[in-house]
Amino acid sequence: MSQTFQRHRLAKRLAWQQALHDVRAEPRNKLKTLAPLRAWQTRRLADGFQDFLASPRMRPAAEFFLTDLYGERDFSARDRDVARIMPLMSRLLPESLLVAATDAIELAVLSHAFDLRMAQALADRPEPLAPITVADYGKAYRTVGCPRLRRHQIELVLGVGWTLDAAVKKHGVYKLLRASRFPAKAAGLSELQGFLERGFAAFEALDGAGDFLEAIGSREREVSRRLFRADADPFRPGSSRTPGPGSARSRAR
Repeated sequence: MSQTFQRHRLAKRLAWQQALHDVRAEPRNKLKTLAPLRAWQTRRLADGFQDFLASPRMRPAAEFFLTDLYGERDFSARDRDVARIMPLMSRLLPESLLVAATDAIELAVLSHAFDLRMAQALADRPEPLAPITVADYGKAYRTVGCPRLRRHQIELVLGVGWTLDAAVKKHGVYKLLRASRFPAKAAGLSELQGFLERGFAAFEALDGAGDFLEAIGSREREVSRRLFRADADPFRPGSSRTPGPGSARSRAR
């Protein structure tokens, strides 16, 4: 993949991101259902990751996924880093890590687009600010639709993982990543550098990501299928763990 293609691919995703986060162009960013939706989704995923979090080997990768790919945190600072200094990044970082960063940005943009539509569907309920139930979530999920893009969303999550796993196995990549730390900080790239370092360290600890990524892919695809077919319990064991007491299933903010 050439650097020219990579820059073009990145520029398109950053333009989409800017448009989606523009409150004037996209007033759904102001919906009061948006933050509770994101909190609900984060809790649901954390519940489903309990077995990964209980594994010393998988815990770092699971935490990276929950905080840096799936989490509620604002990724805009990281992505502004990329927008400003793509030419410098191309000189500082290995191509594999640039691909991982670009995929992560595309994932954040696609997820935000889905969240805006889901938040609107939840706001259209008779009681918009009522706690989100599994039934509410499933109905909103089906209202938004787009099963092909939902599958692509899952593939992006896995793609970041596979790219990081491949980077870990390449001789010298970690040395290059560490060498870029101070130039990156000087260039204002701390958010992006931190994302890549956390991802690299997490997948290095895995010592082979196949079982971890295949389990996530299998679970999330099954959850999506169950949501689309209006399954009454889409998060039950066998796909992702069923949220327990005090989790997304029984409460919402």
